Amino acid sequence: MHIDFDNKKSIRGAFGEEITELGKTNSDIVALDADLSGSTKSSIFAKAYPDRFFNVGIAEQNLITTAVGLSLTGKIPFVSTFAVFATGRTYDQIRNSVCYQKANVKIIGAHGGITVGEDGASHQALEDVALMRELPNMIVITPGDYEQTRQAVRFACEHKGPVYIRLSRTDVPCIYDSSYKFNYKKANILKEGKDVSVFATGDILSQAVKAVELLQQAGIDAELINVPVIKPLDKDTIINSAKKTRLCVTVENHSVIGGLGSAVAECLSENAPNKLIRLGVNDEFGQSGTPKELLKYYELDAESIANRIINL
Repeated sequence: MHIDFDNKKSIRGAFGEEITELGKTNSDIVALDADLSGSTKSSIFAKAYPDRFFNVGIAEQNLITTAVGLSLTGKIPFVSTFAVFATGRTYDQIRNSVCYQKANVKIIGAHGGITVGEDGASHQALEDVALMRELPNMIVITPGDYEQTRQAVRFACEHKGPVYIRLSRTDVPCIYDSSYKFNYKKANILKEGKDVSVFATGDILSQAVKAVELLQQAGIDAELINVPVIKPLDKDTIINSAKKTRLCVTVENHSVIGGLGSAVAECLSENAPNKLIRLGVNDEFGQSGTPKELLKYYELDAESIANRIINL
């Protein structure tokens, strides 16, 4: 597969642009934000449809419960704020008001992972996927590029029930083009291989693509699978890959506890035991720094990923 790593686009922008486009033909779509619409890009929707946009202020619990109320009247609310606030501050409201009654609320957690950068540990959500994937009735999506995000947002709009979509702050290379078709039940095999299975999700996907190219140069034939949906997990694709390789590796911009790594570990332990290495943030908080510096520090840049697999 050939990817132009200089062709980067905003995942956050994909969200704002897509709900605005959907809003042209669906007047039930509404957007809510917690005073961060410029950062989450819900501001694009707000500019187009000011009568369907609600800024609740820095009151994230109210954000969720207001969205639930709107959903019960037939609206399709998209709520957005930073992932650390969207899931942590509001967990009780999401559990009891959204998931328990299967409210048709779409939660957009922007600025997920260490690539938030200089804002530091307080704003770097490393446990949001873990919080959301344990909740009944919740679908959890961590798209890896612009097109995948755009189609995931469209899916969320069409799906009846709770959805959590985790977005990154940084612009990322375009992995997919318009021929891509998002299927929430299927992972995507980007490259077949026989030596090692690499499962990647979210904005770290481009680093995994580069890492697999480096592995190829080192004589290691890696299979690369993009897992954009953490729940429900495409177990069949994961199991089939694990059965033909000698090592499985998960790569995510999230804690190794409770995210993609845990989901794959649970799947393999029950269905196809194999050696598994989880690459992510190892049970610690993030810190302030540029996204590039932090990826290098936590060994989640392409070179570090490749070297860790080679050493294994």
